[in-house]
Amino acid sequence: MPNFYETDFYTWTQEQANFLRHHQWNQLDLPNLIEEIESLGRKERQELRNRLSVLIGHLLKWEYQPKERSRSWLATIRVQRREIIKLLGDNPSLKPYLEEALQESYENGRDLASGETNLPLSTFPQQCLYLFEEILSDRFYPGESTTHDLMN
Repeated sequence: MPNFYETDFYTWTQEQANFLRHHQWNQLDLPNLIEEIESLGRKERQELRNRLSVLIGHLLKWEYQPKERSRSWLATIRVQRREIIKLLGDNPSLKPYLEEALQESYENGRDLASGETNLPLSTFPQQCLYLFEEILSDRFYPGESTTHDLMN
């Protein structure tokens, strides 16, 4: 029987699901199945870091370029907050990883903010000054307060 893991991943996943469904334990490709299950957990951690990076980048832009604030930036901040909260709700075991993820994501967020604002990287603090609770709070917009027009 061919092993589709290397040649047709979709077929391999359907085949493995079928073996599981029908209790055909001896047919399972255990080494690759274990690897894929572990990678699913890594993907959840990566999604958390990616979303935090985008959110932090936009919070930095918001704080350091107040004259450029836009509804687009606001929408990105709101969407990323909601998605992070959903991700943590679906994966509560990620909560002990939050501080590490925040530190790892800050560097990417800082790069994003620098690249999108054309401000030197040195403009932004080297360490994240935002608390995780602030980052996820729908009331936290660093720097000058938001204008009424953008918030409505």
